[in-house]
Amino acid sequence: MARPADIIRPVDDVAAYMQAVGEAARSASEVLARATTADKNAALGAIAESIEARAGMLAEANARDLEAAGAAQLAAALLDRLELTEARITAMAEGLRQIAALPDPVGEVSNLVMRPSGIQVGRMRVPLGVIGIIYESRPNVTADAAGLCLKAGNATILRGGSEAIHSNTAIAACIHEGLNRAGLPAQCVQVVETVDRAAVGALITMDAHVDVIVPRGGKSLIERISREATVPVIKHLDGICHVYVDDRADCDKAIAIAYNAKTQRYGTCCTMETLLVARGVAARVLPPLAEQYRAAGVELRGCAETRALVPECNAASDEDWDTEYLAPILSIRVVADIDEAMDHIRVHGSQHTDSIVTEDLTRARRFLREVDSSSVMVNASTRFADGFEYGLGAEIGISTDKLHARGPVGLEGLTTQKFIVIGDGHVRQ
Repeated sequence: MARPADIIRPVDDVAAYMQAVGEAARSASEVLARATTADKNAALGAIAESIEARAGMLAEANARDLEAAGAAQLAAALLDRLELTEARITAMAEGLRQIAALPDPVGEVSNLVMRPSGIQVGRMRVPLGVIGIIYESRPNVTADAAGLCLKAGNATILRGGSEAIHSNTAIAACIHEGLNRAGLPAQCVQVVETVDRAAVGALITMDAHVDVIVPRGGKSLIERISREATVPVIKHLDGICHVYVDDRADCDKAIAIAYNAKTQRYGTCCTMETLLVARGVAARVLPPLAEQYRAAGVELRGCAETRALVPECNAASDEDWDTEYLAPILSIRVVADIDEAMDHIRVHGSQHTDSIVTEDLTRARRFLREVDSSSVMVNASTRFADGFEYGLGAEIGISTDKLHARGPVGLEGLTTQKFIVIGDGHVRQ
């Protein structure tokens, strides 16, 4: 296998290169659609073994990326996401084995019923075909996304960020080695080998070769792809998530949930960014909760009523209610009741994840029914909005769209359904 310095080649004609990548992916998708579950699991296992065997090569490639990123003075958080530690390399291999252990959705038949004419009509789950994934920073996404798409029977084209080009290309070499060992085309998974941004523009407009685009990255990247793509996109723009503490909440539960929803991890799309508290319990909830946030180093920005109860809280601006901080910053607003809370979420939310804390079953049901988000929760932290926590095994991202997938997108979200009809010489009269 080539070393990291040798596996990246210059691309002179980006349009021609991407056309060739697309054609190869479409051909590979036809082979992969016929592959058995055993074939796909064998490939996933072989890729995991290759990653473990080539851990030194991956570390060397990652070191090149980290050196370039350091010279470019990338932020510490970006450097952390870029780094492939020994533990992260091990986790990539283990993640692939976990995907192999998941049930295969492809070929599953549902709702097969006998019609009055005598034919049987049902639905069969099938791969989407070719999935293009555009992402930033984290090289482990290369293995995770490849594994999920492979298990769901899809060929995939991966376009990572320029800051991780050596790492991603080295991981791709391990993937290709595993695919070859399992007898599947290496073109089932292709990592775009150029950092030229024109490659993104080509990928998101290759309707003939790509069936779906999944962008994973910052808001500006996703906005650009949503604006320019002619291929369908599965995406979410913001994770402006809310927890509403009702005046019929158990205050101890509310404090624990609100603290966890913000501090369990700051940089995820399902982290709470705005806390809404009913006026009737604000005096009991906010002061002790603010003390816990202060100990954790969380900056609080609140409305006038919040600041009267928590004097050290900074004033919230209109912009704060529409901001995904991805940082130890939290906006807090005191509201009259569940209706005002839901109105706030309707105006300022991003349809990602919102939670109510209440002991009132009727209000809980109203919140579940009326809040139009991809995940709506009762008495639980928003941090549970995750494919693993939902029992999907893993996810390729979160969708706040209503078509084709919504919420965490796992294996089933990477497939579609077609109608099947079974007859015995039936003809329509």
